[in-house]
Amino acid sequence: MESNWSKYFSYKHNELSCENVPLSKIAEEIGTPFYVYSKKAILDKIKEYKEAFSDIDTLICYATKANPNLSILKVVKEEGLGADIVSGGELFKARKAGISPKKIVYAGVGKTDFELDYAVREEILAFNVESKEELTVLNEIAGKRKKKARIAIRVNPDVDPKTHPYISTGLKKSKFGIDIDEAIDAYKFAKSLENIEIVGIHCHIGSQIMDVSPYKEAIEKVLNLVEKLKKEGIELSHIDIGGGLGIRYRPEDTPPKPKDLADIIVPLVKNSGLKLVLEPGRSLIGEAGALVSKVLFTKNKKEKHFIIIDTGMNDLMRPSIYNAYHHIIAVKPKEKKVVADIVGPICETGDFLALDREIDDLKRGDLLAIMSAGAYGASMSSNYNVRPRACEVLVDNDTFKVIREREDYNYLIKPEEKALEGEV
Repeated sequence: MESNWSKYFSYKHNELSCENVPLSKIAEEIGTPFYVYSKKAILDKIKEYKEAFSDIDTLICYATKANPNLSILKVVKEEGLGADIVSGGELFKARKAGISPKKIVYAGVGKTDFELDYAVREEILAFNVESKEELTVLNEIAGKRKKKARIAIRVNPDVDPKTHPYISTGLKKSKFGIDIDEAIDAYKFAKSLENIEIVGIHCHIGSQIMDVSPYKEAIEKVLNLVEKLKKEGIELSHIDIGGGLGIRYRPEDTPPKPKDLADIIVPLVKNSGLKLVLEPGRSLIGEAGALVSKVLFTKNKKEKHFIIIDTGMNDLMRPSIYNAYHHIIAVKPKEKKVVADIVGPICETGDFLALDREIDDLKRGDLLAIMSAGAYGASMSSNYNVRPRACEVLVDNDTFKVIREREDYNYLIKPEEKALEGEV
């Protein structure tokens, strides 16, 4: 029998449960596919972060892009966390969930004028600015509102985070931020702007980082820059080191813990006297979630065996675009194993969840769970092939509730219907 994935997703009475709710029970009531999240897993990880960084003044801003569901944001808010946002839509959701603007930081290379104006009006904690031109535009927008926009400049420390190239963000060749050797000029420019208030410095070296050692080099470089800024008369109040801690995708993975990160960062930042801002996303929500799907068909083509399921790259893009590994397990285990491609219904060859994977010999109607899908699963999903997106469920001990309803066909055509009015 497959061993338990975690204390939040475990086999009880020979059936996979999330906390104390059998996944088959949820499937019977709401159908498949669906995302399911363990509330306890989220709360435990938040507690882990708080305890790890308790020796220093720290603001934890949840990286909303990982999973922006309002109910998840509500849990985050109730635990006293802020939000790291990358769009006006994420700002809207964070505020809707009740997160204070004084706990919101805003990154992203392509903020529109509308988004900048919205965030200025909300008086967020800081814009993590990514270019001199953005500073100019932000200054003009803030001036029109007769407000001062608080900023931190996102600097690239040019540190290799040893992760997938698509999610490495702190190298010189990256589109993000300002190179560290150009940052002093950018800060001097910001200081010259009437409607800009300099409050911090920001860096984010990448995502799914399994070795915390690159953080040490990055923070040391950034703090060295902070000292140089002091000599220029530019005083900062916080340092935002981003997020990026990796999670367990494979059974054998041993990702770093928040304490491992704190052991490196806290001594460095403590000496600087700056407040610390963290932006965890994947590491808060990733392992708390799974995507549950049903087998539609199985088929053999010569030596290749296929398990065709009712979810695909429209619901979980990571395997298709990153060739990312997600562990997949049967909801009700079987004795016999097979090697199969686990594929979805989308009309693309790249629509797969796993290739040449050993898995239980599943048949039509059986359920499987795609693990560690809480982050960048639902948030990256689409309606490709005009498919309604999966619903989302939050489990709390022995109860569950739908926190995002399953879309239907009427939902999909709603934005297009007005164009047809008056036509025969």
